[in-house]
Amino acid sequence: MGEELFPNSLPSVRFNTAVEGERLRVRAPSTSFLEKVEEASKKVGDVLLSKADRQVLALALELKDEGYDPRIVTDDYSIQNVANLVGVEFASLMTFGIRYRLYWIKYCPACHRKYPSDYKHKHCQVCGTEVKRRPLKRKPVRK
Repeated sequence: MGEELFPNSLPSVRFNTAVEGERLRVRAPSTSFLEKVEEASKKVGDVLLSKADRQVLALALELKDEGYDPRIVTDDYSIQNVANLVGVEFASLMTFGIRYRLYWIKYCPACHRKYPSDYKHKHCQVCGTEVKRRPLKRKPVRK
């Protein structure tokens, strides 16, 4: 709980006080919803999501499945991209948010070889150049 908070910081103290005072309930998503988020992130190519990002998406998806109307508030385009694919509402704070859902691939800028978005190596198998990421296709976001 509160793994992303700095120990003894004001946000950490507030978080712990809310949990101990039962004003905040901490809940982890089910494995099946984590798997759905993992599949969706692979489908669009946003495989660099952190564990916390995947858990937030999975919990929102699970809450939606239970009949709630969750909304993730984030300026992270990768989270928005996956949320849009799985049908979870999102809102931005400081940015306009995504206008298109992007599907990413990795490629070699030297020899133009294409790799799947979850390609684990940093360098091209053919020529050794560092691989980069680019959108393969895009679809308009419907809000």
